[in-house]
Amino acid sequence: SRPGMQGLGVARVRLFFSFRYRQKIYQCALVDHFKRVGTRPDPATGMWRVALHTIGNGRFQSVQSLDTVLRAVHLIPCYGEGLMPNHWPYSLTLDVFNKFYVNRYVDHHAHQIIF
Repeated sequence: SRPGMQGLGVARVRLFFSFRYRQKIYQCALVDHFKRVGTRPDPATGMWRVALHTIGNGRFQSVQSLDTVLRAVHLIPCYGEGLMPNHWPYSLTLDVFNKFYVNRYVDHHAHQIIF
């Protein structure tokens, strides 16, 4: 596998679920995939940028085993030039913005993994 963000994917969990097949329980998540923007981190911030991966008019989604999840990631919106409304509902952030920074500075472990 490739090191750092070259070998990692970013996804948003929409639903956690499990199912049983032949006496084994499989723990899974339905996820929306993000794709990397560019081939290297942003030179101003040192952080990778990602955008929602779409197919046609829809999101690229899949079911992933929780065994494939490494850790949670902190996404920071790429805000642009305009002002945010005073009473912004933060719960809509991942649905409204087009691009995000993958925050490698959120903690020591992210800094070591996301490069």
